[in-house]
Amino acid sequence: MAGKDRAMGASRYHHYHRRDLARRRVGPLHVLLLAAVLTGAGVLAVTLFALLALTQGLVLGVGTIVAVHHLRRRRRRAIYRQQPVARPAPVARPEPAPDWRATRTRFARLRSEYGQFECDALAVLRLPALTDVTVPSTGRFVDAFAEAQALDTETEPPAEHRARYATAVDRAWRAWQAARDAAERIRLANIPEQERATVQRAIKLLTMARDSDHDAERSAAYAKARAELAKLDRSGTVRLPPAAAAALDAAARSQLPPGRATV
Repeated sequence: MAGKDRAMGASRYHHYHRRDLARRRVGPLHVLLLAAVLTGAGVLAVTLFALLALTQGLVLGVGTIVAVHHLRRRRRRAIYRQQPVARPAPVARPEPAPDWRATRTRFARLRSEYGQFECDALAVLRLPALTDVTVPSTGRFVDAFAEAQALDTETEPPAEHRARYATAVDRAWRAWQAARDAAERIRLANIPEQERATVQRAIKLLTMARDSDHDAERSAAYAKARAELAKLDRSGTVRLPPAAAAALDAAARSQLPPGRATV
């Protein structure tokens, strides 16, 4: 009897255990479906089931789309940060035309410096290359000076002319400095050795005539210097510019006694 009771108890335990598992496996969706079937609304149950499934899929799809869109935006931002920022090119403003009066002042200073050299026989003898246009640096200066001189005007010209004039004056100044530097390096190196002594004697005589305190000594020095310069001119070694020759003649005449004239 006791064995039979234990068997019946075990059977009841398994029966209730299976019913409990069945209740746990049935979710809200299954309950709705079961209720609809039991009430005879089979079509309604299937429709509800489909709507619930579709709603779950739609939510999943929308979530996926939002995630993809967010990732694409992050990627665009990363690419944009890596690309150089394009800045608008600065607008080129026209440069103002050079000051015409300032340019004329600069050119007048160059013309004065060059003129003083050409009027100084002693300076020409010390730097003969500066009067020799066959020396490349001197030839370039003569051309640049002539170009600036051709653009020089008495009245203020248009802006384009002022710009060309300023450029020409700059070029002339640079050429003048280069020609002087070259002449300083050359000195008497281009003159044959025999005639180099004649140049040095003429330099010594002109220096004496300039620095002497005695009229007779100055007059004699000028006369001898002119004789040496005549030799150089005949040989073609050194030819004084016309301005230097005229200045030398004027200096020599000033040393002569009154009533005498030079030939």
